[in-house]
Amino acid sequence: MNFDVLTIFPEMFDGFWQHGIIRRALENGKISARATNIRDFAEGRHKVTDDRPYGGGCGMVMKPEPLAGAIRASRKRLPRAKTILLTPQGRSFNQEIARELVKLKGLILVCGRYEGVDERIGYDFIDDEISIGDYVLTGGELGAMILIDAVTRLIPGILGGIDSAEKDSFSQDMLEHAHFTRPRMFEGREVPDVLLSGNHAAIETWRMETSMIRTFLKRPDLLKARSLSSSEIEILKKWCLEIEKIIQAQPVCGTDALSGGE
Repeated sequence: MNFDVLTIFPEMFDGFWQHGIIRRALENGKISARATNIRDFAEGRHKVTDDRPYGGGCGMVMKPEPLAGAIRASRKRLPRAKTILLTPQGRSFNQEIARELVKLKGLILVCGRYEGVDERIGYDFIDDEISIGDYVLTGGELGAMILIDAVTRLIPGILGGIDSAEKDSFSQDMLEHAHFTRPRMFEGREVPDVLLSGNHAAIETWRMETSMIRTFLKRPDLLKARSLSSSEIEILKKWCLEIEKIIQAQPVCGTDALSGGE
């Protein structure tokens, strides 16, 4: 996978390339990555990349000429890459989109700034628009880093375990199961016995159940949209039985009132 980030602040990526899975992916040749300075394609001594908007209004708008020049140069280097504009108006980034993008040969990520980019850039130079959430940042650089990280970890051989990416939260449309490590006892709370049992089938069942519990409590919308497996349905039925027992163990509503008690 080849990444080219187009930005007026390429130095923001210096540290990003040097740490964690991104550094390892670069060292192992799994990805190539660079940050291209849009100012290099601006004219004049001051290399201006923004100007006042036509029609008035607050803020500045990124000029089309430098952006077009940067995109053309990047496409020449990466002719099979898809050009994406990071913008609050794009489709909301998620794990499904990350899985879609990792299948591509390359990504050219255009980082907007100021009030946005000249609308005409979107006509011929942008293939897709992506947002990392319903909020506004001062630029697309952080969004580009998030996208690169999410996509890179899906490349085979990047993560330590063979199926690490497949078991991440959202990869199966559910949140990931609970995790524990040493020490066995921490401030009065002990690691569940099943994780120390060596019974891999029991451990897998426990992980499936904690994944469902966490999803139900934190993101029930994911369960509603998910096509459940037979094992998952059995877990939900077991919960229903336990909830029914709890309800049946409670006093009947209005018993005190019916008996005349106060």
